[in-house]
Amino acid sequence: MIQNRLSLVRQWMGSNGYSALIVPSTDPHMSEYVAERWKVREWLSGFDGSAGTVVVCGDKAGLWTDSRYFLQAGKQLEGSGITLFKYGLPEVPDYIEWLCSVLEKGDKIAADASLFSVNESELMQKAFSHYGLELVLLDSDPFDIIWKDRPGLPANMVMAYPCRYAGESSSEKIGRIRDFLSCNGADCLFISMLDEIAWTLNLRGNDIEYNPVFVSYLMVSLDKVILFVGEDKLTDEVKAYLAESGVETRHYENVKSVANELAGRKVIVDPSKNSALIGNIFSAAEVVPLVSPVAMMKAMRNETEINGLRNAMVKDGIALVRFAIWLEDAVAKGSETEYTIGLKLRDFRSMQPLFVGESFAPIVGFRENGAIVHYEASEATAAKVSGNGLLLIDSGAQYLDGTTDITRTFAFGNLTDEEKTDYTLVLKGNIQLAMACFPEGTRGTQLDVLARAAMWKAGFNYLHGTGHGVGHFLNVHEGPQAIRMNDVPVALRLGMVTSNEPGIYKSGRHGVRLENLMLVRNEGAGEFGQFYSFETVTLFPFDRNAIVADMLTGEELDWLNAYHKKVYEILSPMLSEEERIWLLDKTAKI
Repeated sequence: MIQNRLSLVRQWMGSNGYSALIVPSTDPHMSEYVAERWKVREWLSGFDGSAGTVVVCGDKAGLWTDSRYFLQAGKQLEGSGITLFKYGLPEVPDYIEWLCSVLEKGDKIAADASLFSVNESELMQKAFSHYGLELVLLDSDPFDIIWKDRPGLPANMVMAYPCRYAGESSSEKIGRIRDFLSCNGADCLFISMLDEIAWTLNLRGNDIEYNPVFVSYLMVSLDKVILFVGEDKLTDEVKAYLAESGVETRHYENVKSVANELAGRKVIVDPSKNSALIGNIFSAAEVVPLVSPVAMMKAMRNETEINGLRNAMVKDGIALVRFAIWLEDAVAKGSETEYTIGLKLRDFRSMQPLFVGESFAPIVGFRENGAIVHYEASEATAAKVSGNGLLLIDSGAQYLDGTTDITRTFAFGNLTDEEKTDYTLVLKGNIQLAMACFPEGTRGTQLDVLARAAMWKAGFNYLHGTGHGVGHFLNVHEGPQAIRMNDVPVALRLGMVTSNEPGIYKSGRHGVRLENLMLVRNEGAGEFGQFYSFETVTLFPFDRNAIVADMLTGEELDWLNAYHKKVYEILSPMLSEEERIWLLDKTAKI
């Protein structure tokens, strides 16, 4: 089937004079996760991870993806005719370098202009032209022709998000954006990112699985606000709310209509978050290539959002305690698989107030499957969970008052010394980062080593990031902040939420990842300026049966015992006597 689809692509290329076609994973809004309509790379390759780029040439094809998906992609690409390129390894060329090496001078490379940012497009143009290759940025989507039964635009309804959860009205947010415009001498900000639009307007949707966003564009100028959205997606209530907020609506596919209105005016278009197609729309305007202010505004939680997050963490902790009690019994009986365990976890969360859904597909990997960083068990292939071993569960929930994301690795039966050592090394990294105290202006990149130092000394490493931002009843992966080895030039600020998730993955054996969410808080000011620290807001114990206590420093042990005490004190009043007894044992002082 995949080879037939590659043939269709090659027929289209041949008919239009192209030697290669680049197919990324994203949509016209630069989303990490996309609606069914834009799962083109998955349809073409059979690889269903969230990140990857396929390049098709006349006689060869390749898929580039990062370390999270090396094992998964290797399995899913078998027999497809597509070669896996493990992006990020020093000996592996990126797809631009590869194309420059396999194509001949004068060849044309096609790419959908709506799927590459302004910055990406300019980078590719420069690189290809150096080798005498021509990049053709298409203003129409070739897969409207190639993919015969392609899904249409999502038609799910949009909902208003109450201010009692958002903590700030849409009018106030628009006012802050207009202040930014005035300070920068600009007339308008154009926004493509779906989470930024949802946050600005206090609206939510259901167009992308797990992410409560809706397909749209937004223009905020000094005198008007225009939302480009499928108008059949708006209820009378939402229409009235938008009208009251001074927001005009136009159909999603009419986004080009704004071009003439803004001719000659200064329009801020974030070149990393808007596609080349959007950049072309404003060719008659004076484009100001500034970073959108919305991402930073959104990342710095207000008090209502912080209180909501804490409430969501309590609910999540209660659900996880009840799930873990059930899990111990289920594993002892040997009655469950990785797949059914994921379903059961959702059931426990769904019993909590304000639960809307999961924040991503749960990762439930037993033994060697835990080493597949973004493993997703299917009903047909899921392993039975019984006997000795480590079970890695990465999961999260969407509550109206907050988004959660937690990973715990559970120990069952008799663990090997290697498994316990690896677990404790990961725990040390998690604790060291959680204990960080740092001056104002510090970037996540500068803290990343804290999570890795102990395992580096033991000769281990992990290739994914240590921490990502998390939205507020929005996407579980959000920026602009991050904690990772490669530089992200964004300082950690008060009110930001980031994950803390070091890991060790040993192919064919086991995986360990331990993740909490942390809130940046004020540590105090002194002679050397303002300092910040982290508050760990996730509430669930680590598995004491997997910890080698002698490997922890006194400071790490104190932190762990204090954290477990906090978990018990906050959750126990809302648990039954049986549940309290269980939690008291799991949080007992080491």
